[in-house]
Amino acid sequence: MKILLIYPKYPETFWSFKYALKFISKKASFPPLGLLTVASMLPKEWEKRLIDMNISPLTEKDIDWADYVFISAMAIQKNSVKEIIKKCKKCGAKIVAGGPLFTMDYEEFHDIDYLVLNEAENTLFPFLNDLEKGSARHIYISNEWPDIRKTPLPDWTLIDMKKYASMSIQYSRGCPYNCEFCDIPVLNGRAPRTKDKDQVIAELNAIYKHGWRGGVFFVDDNFIGNRKKLKKEILPSIIEWMKRYKFPFSFFTEASINISDDDELMHLMVEAGFDKVFIGIETPNEESLTECNKFQNKSRDLLYCVKKIQNQGLEVQGGFIVGFDNDPPSIFERQINFIQKSGIVTAMVGLLNAPKGTRLYQRLKKENRLLTEISGDNTDFSLNFVPKMDYETLIEGYKKILHTIYSPRYFYYRVITLLKQYKPRKRKANFKFHHIKAFLKSVWLLGIREKERLHYWKLIFWTLLRRPRFFPLAITFAIYGFHFRKIAGV
Repeated sequence: MKILLIYPKYPETFWSFKYALKFISKKASFPPLGLLTVASMLPKEWEKRLIDMNISPLTEKDIDWADYVFISAMAIQKNSVKEIIKKCKKCGAKIVAGGPLFTMDYEEFHDIDYLVLNEAENTLFPFLNDLEKGSARHIYISNEWPDIRKTPLPDWTLIDMKKYASMSIQYSRGCPYNCEFCDIPVLNGRAPRTKDKDQVIAELNAIYKHGWRGGVFFVDDNFIGNRKKLKKEILPSIIEWMKRYKFPFSFFTEASINISDDDELMHLMVEAGFDKVFIGIETPNEESLTECNKFQNKSRDLLYCVKKIQNQGLEVQGGFIVGFDNDPPSIFERQINFIQKSGIVTAMVGLLNAPKGTRLYQRLKKENRLLTEISGDNTDFSLNFVPKMDYETLIEGYKKILHTIYSPRYFYYRVITLLKQYKPRKRKANFKFHHIKAFLKSVWLLGIREKERLHYWKLIFWTLLRRPRFFPLAITFAIYGFHFRKIAGV
């Protein structure tokens, strides 16, 4: 059997880092971890190929080679998925589809031959058994959460790691919180399911043996969902492994703001090689936090929490939202002020949207306020519901936030604010040729051609004089800023 696994193309978005990747001659930020894991679940004797359309185009020749085409996608990849389906139908290829997009919105895809939904550990094997018998059904669904301690290692042989900016691994699924706008409780549940320490080490070994040295993203919904296990088993094992191999990786992940309450946890994460964490801060407005059930963020000094995490050695990347029913007219200035004071360089500000299946979606449906399905890109100025705030006021206020925080003056100020309070663990720098190329490109483009050149050189000289060890990080941030301005239209 010949299987072609296809990962659809991402549009230009905040997290695509399209314009930043060009500086380091990479094609995509992360590999398709889900498809690589599914590939390992398929029979060993089957022939497998993977096309990541963010790396290389999909051709009819690729499709004609395969007996079955497997597609996995998220909502933001929907347009690319439709093009893939059209090509496959033209070639007469049988399609097997799964992943978040299809799980949450499978009714829309009538022309998919086989829908293998929810988590593959539960639904893929029944499908494969039926396929072998010649009695495969159109749709496979499971309401149970699988034990991910049985999940196999991803098949890294299917990709060229050199094309990517970072690698990915998964330690856990699920998040203990129940934010109204989030689809994680629907997709992965609220009880965090974790792999054991031997699995995590095996995953690190696999990436290392395939030659990777650099950033590794723990793609967990909330990395600190089970803090006790992290502190007692997982992080000590990673620390031991990283010391043995002389720290070949740097790690980053997603977590909730209450990470700031646990000094021991932050210390262990930094010891293990973590240097940044994405946190859903959402809003400084308490009423809006109550509205969306973000209770872990309530009744705390969010600015203090961010600075504490940065002082512990973890750069905070933040997610922010406007468009809540309880947002006052002052919310736009408050978001700007918070982001600037916090020194959160990578601040993703999005409009509130209601993904299908979420509690927000159900509430807005009852209130007769839904308009359409989400685009999957919460930074593209689209809303899928009628907001309480005047629509024009909301959109103009949102644009003001983006045009302010990513304007060169505000953005570079934020970089310096972070570098003043950021205290990462000192480790030997792992320079590569593409880092030198990125610096030279930044000098030409940002230091000479672009309007931000005065801010760029101010950052360069300030860093060399005040924080010389942060020079590579300062260049990285300058490049990020260029990407963000392109996406935001600043």
